[in-house]
Amino acid sequence: MTSTAQAPQSGAGTAHPEHLGHVIFIAAAAAMGGFLFGYDSSVINGAVEAIRDRYDIGSAGLAQVIAIALIGCAIGAATAGRIADRIGRIRCMQIAATLFTISAVGSALPFALWDLAFWRIVGGFAIGMASVIGPAYIAEVAPPAYRGRLGSFQQAAIVVGIAISQLVNWGLLNAAGGNQRGHLMGLEAWQVMLGVMVIPAALYGLLSFAIPESPRFLLSVGKRERAKEILIEVEGKGTDLDKRVADIEHAMKSEHRSTFKDLLGGGFYFKPIVWVGIGLSVFQQFVGINVAFYYSSTLWQSVGVDPTDSFFYSFTTSIINIVGTVIAMIFVDRIGRKPLALIGSVGMVVGLALEAWAFSYHLVDGKLPATQGWVALIAAHIFVLFFALSWGVVVWVMLGEMFPNKLRAAALGVAAAAQWIANWAITASFPSLADWNLSGTYIIYTVFAALSIPFVLKFVKETKGKALEEMG
Repeated sequence: MTSTAQAPQSGAGTAHPEHLGHVIFIAAAAAMGGFLFGYDSSVINGAVEAIRDRYDIGSAGLAQVIAIALIGCAIGAATAGRIADRIGRIRCMQIAATLFTISAVGSALPFALWDLAFWRIVGGFAIGMASVIGPAYIAEVAPPAYRGRLGSFQQAAIVVGIAISQLVNWGLLNAAGGNQRGHLMGLEAWQVMLGVMVIPAALYGLLSFAIPESPRFLLSVGKRERAKEILIEVEGKGTDLDKRVADIEHAMKSEHRSTFKDLLGGGFYFKPIVWVGIGLSVFQQFVGINVAFYYSSTLWQSVGVDPTDSFFYSFTTSIINIVGTVIAMIFVDRIGRKPLALIGSVGMVVGLALEAWAFSYHLVDGKLPATQGWVALIAAHIFVLFFALSWGVVVWVMLGEMFPNKLRAAALGVAAAAQWIANWAITASFPSLADWNLSGTYIIYTVFAALSIPFVLKFVKETKGKALEEMG
């Protein structure tokens, strides 16, 4: 998908739409894709142990079922831009909503393990599409004066989706008497957990019919009058429409469509700035953040926490994730990207090291000793807080800013692909690593968090306050 116009915008940067509430509604509706992104990524947390028990599979097989959705994510993200440029942003959202709905129903009613895995791939494809379409659409529709704040809706929606999925899982588990395989509405509790996603998926689809197509896409297919109507709707009647349309069309014509070849610095080696982007993506995942959202209830149960309590702790972790994200949104433009990343790395090292220490103790009657149990719980929240207020937001901000204009689209694609691959590696390896040595697993994550500090200090340049044209 092409990027938004960078040309001068004839006062559009200070335009104030008469109906700001309507513009907020448009951005919030598009960000429902982010909500589903977060919800679907985390809802599996409530089904892990039930799937293991029902299908009698080992840790390695279980990990593949959990992680296989990420294959769909990568495919969806890689193809969404091309699909959206061909059929429009709204149609792309509707496809994603349909796939989300089908995936939710299929996941709730699997015949066997193989078709559960298939439905997770379908859901992953929808996640990948939503992760690309939502931010791009909001950037193209939002008035320039509000673009930054409205753009943050996507990340906020993701963390809220994670929290709501954990809350719903906790409520359903309580209704099933604390048993993931307890019966609710004629199904096992874990099936209902996966099926409930039909509700937000359907809402996402309905909302897509209530918001306008991107003016940029409409201009790309020759629908100038409809594009002008939407520009008035979102930027206000004082906008010089002819000038705005001319600016957007000029930007589209002058854009350089970056290719993979542009990223090579000689031979088959990437340019240094591309490696920095890949490094940021890999470090973001190799600290083990997705273990906290895919496996947290399983983790707590493995050290003796009651299943219902383990779901509650997963929910509180998600609330901490929201708090950290808000902190990052407040400070990322005030203290800068690099300092925030360093603060986060130090905090993550402390949290992960404390978890590794706590998990090194032998279980007594199937539980961690009281002191170590509380340390593990508090440290897990410290880790998530420091990740959320730093790397969770900073990496996405920097990846959108750090590359030169002529490389940006292709370099961002490579960095995002590296992130999905790293995400898959952590998600697929955790159950087997935990079986091997839970404390050792957290030592590995601690080492990566510690290594991120010299990486940021040596290779990452601050992008705060710089124009995109200055990058390179």
